[in-house]
Amino acid sequence: MQCDGAKSTSSTKQLIELGQQALQRAADQNHHHHQEQEEGDVWRFGEANPVVAGILKSGNEAVAVALIDLGNVAAAEGKRLRRLCREQHIKYEQLGSLLETSVQTKIDYLSSMLQLLAKDFQRQAKAEEQIDVVSTELAQTYEELVLLHKLSTNMKVTEQHGNFLQMACDNLTEIINVEGIAVLLEKTIEGEKRLALAAGIGLIDIDEQMAAILKNRLAEEINSGHEALLDSDVDSPLKYDWPEHIKNIIAVPLWGKDKTQTHFAGISFSQKKTKTVGPKQNPSGNCIRGLMVAINRIDKPDFDSTDVKLFNSVANGCAVFVENGRLFKDLKELFIGALRALTSSIDAKDQYTRGHSERVAFISRWIAERLAEEESLKEEDIHKIYLAGLLHDIGKMGIDESILRKQGQLTEQEFDHIRAHSSIGASILSEIKQMRDIVPGVLSHHERADGKGYPNGLVGDQIPLIGKIIGLADSFDAMTSKRVYRNAMTVTETLAEIEKGLGTQFDEKVGSAFIKSDVYQLWDIMQDGFAEIYGQDDFAEYGTVAVGSIIR
Repeated sequence: MQCDGAKSTSSTKQLIELGQQALQRAADQNHHHHQEQEEGDVWRFGEANPVVAGILKSGNEAVAVALIDLGNVAAAEGKRLRRLCREQHIKYEQLGSLLETSVQTKIDYLSSMLQLLAKDFQRQAKAEEQIDVVSTELAQTYEELVLLHKLSTNMKVTEQHGNFLQMACDNLTEIINVEGIAVLLEKTIEGEKRLALAAGIGLIDIDEQMAAILKNRLAEEINSGHEALLDSDVDSPLKYDWPEHIKNIIAVPLWGKDKTQTHFAGISFSQKKTKTVGPKQNPSGNCIRGLMVAINRIDKPDFDSTDVKLFNSVANGCAVFVENGRLFKDLKELFIGALRALTSSIDAKDQYTRGHSERVAFISRWIAERLAEEESLKEEDIHKIYLAGLLHDIGKMGIDESILRKQGQLTEQEFDHIRAHSSIGASILSEIKQMRDIVPGVLSHHERADGKGYPNGLVGDQIPLIGKIIGLADSFDAMTSKRVYRNAMTVTETLAEIEKGLGTQFDEKVGSAFIKSDVYQLWDIMQDGFAEIYGQDDFAEYGTVAVGSIIR
């Protein structure tokens, strides 16, 4: 701007008008050429009082204009030249051409400076734009790493797979904005393997038919060498027919081992040669056990390769979790199966105690659940009490069958021999690390509140709670079962005996909680063979769940 000392002499109105003209010329030029103009566009407006305008761009868009008000350059230069001529005693008329050259040189110099400013502005704008892009990408990458880390830290075999998969869906939608996302897992329904919804969020509705279609189309894409099923109407019509509301879609597989596979599956041993039979679905020989699907990207037109990588990473984490959960369940089923086989072999030594261990386990669980209503008793503790009840007589493996099956009265020496079974059982289980919380129940289930029990004669609160519960459950089943030396007692008679023994044989708190419960409902469940417990899980399934409390 032209200044006189500290005061501006330029016309603000004129500068605004010329700036608007410059911006309009830049816009018209960009519209007609349809391509990026050279950096540093500079134009001159006016003759007598010229103004030089430099267009400042961000990318190809003019965002500002820098103006230099040259004022009356010729007059200013003429005044300077006349002063110089007087000082040097030169006739001013002889240097007229020098004035014109000086004026043009000054204008060219200022125009060049303005052009450099415009170029520097555009380059700086490009740099800032690139920084913004890199920052956005880094932020996106950080969020993706946080998500994958969260998946790995929550990948515990004791976690319910529905909770884990829902957490994966919830966190994925915080990074990728979609209308809906879902995880489908293979389940056996009515003897057939079908995909069923395991977790999801947003506006997505997938029925059984749609799930089957998704799996088939995903398999087709993977067999064609693609990492995922991607389809949209952005650059071309949709490849597949989808419901009308689907504009773009992505689906990635959850790989897993087929439970029917064996180490010899697909191998031919004829003529002493081996060959693979049938195509592999992926390099590891896995099959699609589920899939993750999302529809309608919101903040951009379509799913891209970056989305495919993230979806596959999350899906792989989910697949590993589901597979580990399946293997852990197999391990628990194997473990509880071995325990039941062991207890069945013990019960088989005496036909009058057949099923006794299973019943004591269930009664112990019943009592523990009643106590949990009055004091802090964790579900994990209830599971361990159940298992201790199942194994409470394991020490009878070391007792002579002739004593166990003796129909006459036992001698004192034979009683001592039988009394040793709790110590023998505790000794057997103490060798197994996972059983350390079970041992106290096995060792102390024949202790009495008055100290007249065995093997250690513990009194009152010296007896572990687990031992008090199993001791009561053992006595209830023994009194309500037929023995060679007596008939079974009724539930009413048994409850009367238990009440009579409170404070002496039985712990008062444990015994009272049992007596106050609906023991007749308990009895009905036992008579039905544990076909249904509280209308929820069957008895065999509960054993598998309980084993999870000791296997970590």
